[in-house]
Amino acid sequence: MTTTAGTPGGPGTYRPEPGAAPLPRMIAAQTVLETKMLLRNGEQLLLTVVIPTLLLVLFSSVDIVDTGAGRPVDFLAPGVLALAVLSTAFTGQAIATGFERRYGVLKRLAASPLPRWGLMTAKSASVLVTELLQVILLTAIALALGWSPHGGPVAAVLLMVLGTAAFSGLGLLMAGTLKAEATLAAANLVFLLLLVGGGVIVPLDKFPQGAQDVLGLLPVTALSDGLRAVLQHGAGTPWADLGVLAVWAVLGLAAAGRFFRWE
Repeated sequence: MTTTAGTPGGPGTYRPEPGAAPLPRMIAAQTVLETKMLLRNGEQLLLTVVIPTLLLVLFSSVDIVDTGAGRPVDFLAPGVLALAVLSTAFTGQAIATGFERRYGVLKRLAASPLPRWGLMTAKSASVLVTELLQVILLTAIALALGWSPHGGPVAAVLLMVLGTAAFSGLGLLMAGTLKAEATLAAANLVFLLLLVGGGVIVPLDKFPQGAQDVLGLLPVTALSDGLRAVLQHGAGTPWADLGVLAVWAVLGLAAAGRFFRWE
């Protein structure tokens, strides 16, 4: 190891000086780590890959639920894409973050040079990477089953981004306020309830009118209906569904930022 005299640090200053890496590099490294951890977790893979894939294949191949006119896969594919966003951004992230909080991982990371908002950014980026892999896989399976998507991809991407923001806020709010065991139970329960009543597999018109009015305000319903309007019916930008998702995203992220506890 050498020294450099005459430098601003004066004689005896060692080079290179120890210090934190640039912020973008820290966020990128944390994103890679978060993504690897998520993809290595068997329970997360079950939620994010296995269940949506099985539902898509089963309900597209067997006439279990009356999805209306047309091929079942045309109705189911957009709903399963919405389910994939729900499973990753909400259920998976809530459970993983809840147990990281319980075991003190978040507390230790909060003491690192990576700022807390940088950690949340890395977690959000890992969710987007995972969702991209999900969309590629599910789209390939749906196309193999005979799906013929319509409409523009820009509206579909915008719906999924807003849906990710909404579910991430709600997932982080749950993980940052409840105990890990309670988060595990609540996140899985919400996942099952929204799977049945969120217009993902069962059309909303199968429910009573009063229930339809309430279920139509849920973020997963807005996401699945919006994707279905674009990809199945070739509609333009579904502003009403985007508005519902935007409201949930603002409320969820604001509440998570206000009430999230790191310990």
